Amino acid sequence: MEDDTTLEESDNHGPDWYRALVEETNDLTTVVDTDGRITYVSPAVTRILGYDPDEVVGHEGFEFVHPEDRERNADALETVLSNPSEPETVEVRFRHADGSWRWIEATMRNRLDDSVIDGILLSSRDITERKEYQLEARELAEEYEALLNSVEDAIFLIDVEENRDRVRFEFERLSPSYERQTGITTEDVQGRTPRAVFGEEQGAELEANYHRCVNAGEPISYQEELRVGEGARFWQTNLAPVVSDGETTRLVGVTRNVTERVERERQLRRQNERLEEFASVISHDLRNPLNVAQGRATLLAERAESDHLDPLLQALDRMEAIVEDTLTLARQGDSITETESVSLIDLVGKCWGTVDTDDAVIEIIDEMTFQGDPNRLRHVFENLFRNAVEHGGSDVTVRVGRHDERGIYVEDDGPGIPVEERDEVFEPGHSSARGGTGFGLTIVKRIVEAHGWELSVTDGTDGGARFEFEMSPQGGFA
Repeated sequence: MEDDTTLEESDNHGPDWYRALVEETNDLTTVVDTDGRITYVSPAVTRILGYDPDEVVGHEGFEFVHPEDRERNADALETVLSNPSEPETVEVRFRHADGSWRWIEATMRNRLDDSVIDGILLSSRDITERKEYQLEARELAEEYEALLNSVEDAIFLIDVEENRDRVRFEFERLSPSYERQTGITTEDVQGRTPRAVFGEEQGAELEANYHRCVNAGEPISYQEELRVGEGARFWQTNLAPVVSDGETTRLVGVTRNVTERVERERQLRRQNERLEEFASVISHDLRNPLNVAQGRATLLAERAESDHLDPLLQALDRMEAIVEDTLTLARQGDSITETESVSLIDLVGKCWGTVDTDDAVIEIIDEMTFQGDPNRLRHVFENLFRNAVEHGGSDVTVRVGRHDERGIYVEDDGPGIPVEERDEVFEPGHSSARGGTGFGLTIVKRIVEAHGWELSVTDGTDGGARFEFEMSPQGGFA
């Protein structure tokens, strides 16, 4: 209905035509007097608010308005009363007949000078769904903002613009954590491409991963090298596309500084390579003459008697044990890449059977399965069992069971390990047992860490030594 049209004004249509038009329209038409009392309401009130027109006519409209919105509604009414030439739009909550609240958008027009309307004309519509959507969007935006500002991992947003066969990536926003870790701010990068920010070479590498994510249409994960400082060079990144109407419009990246881990892994790899070289020398250049010496000493012992022969054979056997442990230490410390389900009972049983345990007793407290490399883990348990017998005596009792939620323990009732020596026992060459090579617990530690687990030593239940393996979530119980 136009602002300057009344129910009586028309050369071609009479008042009944306009009344029918008002009654059939989807919007709710209401007329109130200067006090806000309802003098007319269209039949749409039943569909929109659940009332019969007679239930609201004669009542003040404020009665149905939410208490928190009444002042805003009164201000809008006052505005159109004081300025008749301008309409005023207001959004308020209006009580439905069932007691719920519906959001109504009402446009008020001053029609006091119209002899037919003689009041304030309101054209209203139900905007509840729109308001709920806005509220949900606002809550999501607040949650998103809180996440962006509080998460420790660095977050970056990339705007994606597809133009024909070409895709352009521009930085949109960086999280505060990203800014702290890199020294780069949103202002520095906003609206700029990766090549403009990080240079042609590094930018091209970044964009290659962004293209890969867009083409995949699903999240990807990768490790990248991005030199932004001495302590921030290597990053573990998860990248996810935001898809709208079948097109990727944005990339959301979550990245973590893993420089220390990568450098530590590289250092460990170099150490392992050097140890492998050393072990190869021992294996090829020492084992052959050692075997010859053992064979000749054995033959000599069969043909002659001498007080020097037994110490000689023991020394040669010790040299052979050192060679074997050195090779094991060199070749069992690499990270585990493939695992399988391992039964603790089966593993312990096989390892216990290969160790000279004399009268020692094994007790398996818990039955469980977990993910690991059974071949390497045999070295772990065999060394721990051998260590328990060497230090606890031939009648020692060894227990194996579950430690906390994700772990395994091996303990004995022997003399235990003094607190001041617990860090040293894992160092190569450390041995308190007569005739030991000093590599046994070092091998245990290397293999446990190769699984991504943590190893610690403490007091056993009966005062002996207790070794605890804390497994990672990926290597937990099956």
